[in-house]
Amino acid sequence: MGSLDSKESPANNPGLHSPPDEATKGYIMQQTMFRIKDPKSTLEFCSRVLGMSLLNKVDVPYMKMTLYMMGYEDVSSAPTDPVEKTIWTFGRPATMELTHFWGTENDPEFKGYHNGNSEPIGFGHIGITVDDMYKACERFESLGVEFVKKPGDGYAFIKDPDGYWIEIFDLNGIRAIVNNLA
Repeated sequence: MGSLDSKESPANNPGLHSPPDEATKGYIMQQTMFRIKDPKSTLEFCSRVLGMSLLNKVDVPYMKMTLYMMGYEDVSSAPTDPVEKTIWTFGRPATMELTHFWGTENDPEFKGYHNGNSEPIGFGHIGITVDDMYKACERFESLGVEFVKKPGDGYAFIKDPDGYWIEIFDLNGIRAIVNNLA
């Protein structure tokens, strides 16, 4: 296995501290939160199209919202006690927190949320690694998923029901991209 070629060293990345502070040992990237208009369409997309499981559902009545925690975990290993299940969920890496404010799905005046890819740009997308990008994209197309970018150049982009972008790639595509950069 090759070295990091010093591209990742602090000398080449001002502001980077390496190694990480020992106090941060055990930290994980736990979630990315998306505000959603209609839980039914978004849960269907995340479970049927992307193959995610609902890890936990947390109603927050005083804020009139529900959190749907989605991920690629085996939910049969989750505790059954509601408090312990919530703690278990927030200990899983790389989950999606879908935040639904009650009533948006039925509000004709509600236009949805900014996806970060139109002006002013900010948040861009999440990425999902699949076994075979072309096969996955054929399936997405058969399910009526909207594409931002059709498969090619090692990746594709699709949209979820709220307009958020999702990059789709496989490891062979990443290898080809990296080899082309060399």
